[in-house]
Amino acid sequence: QVQLVESGGGLVQPGVSLRLSCAASGFSFRSYAMNWYRQAPGQERELMAGISSIGGITNYADAVKGRFTISRDNAKRTVYLQMNSLKPEDTAVYYCNARRGSDNYWGQGTQVTVSS
Repeated sequence: QVQLVESGGGLVQPGVSLRLSCAASGFSFRSYAMNWYRQAPGQERELMAGISSIGGITNYADAVKGRFTISRDNAKRTVYLQMNSLKPEDTAVYYCNARRGSDNYWGQGTQVTVSS
């Protein structure tokens, strides 16, 4: 059974950092590209960061480039999203995604709220 379980979200003030984690099970983690998406209220789900299965090549949305860092630990079957200098506009539900060919798996999401 495929599972992606996100953790690490919460309510924080602007300017602080958070690290999200996504623990994977039930599929060959190291052979999947891993992504973090987010969805704000009333908005579509958007890709924020991705990391390839081979070589760990990363890509970022312009909105988070230079502030967010995606990484993966294949031994722990976990992907991370380090989020620095958080802004109120980063408030959203953050989703972990695993993709390989036609396989496309999603976690349940974790809420991140940035507010003073």
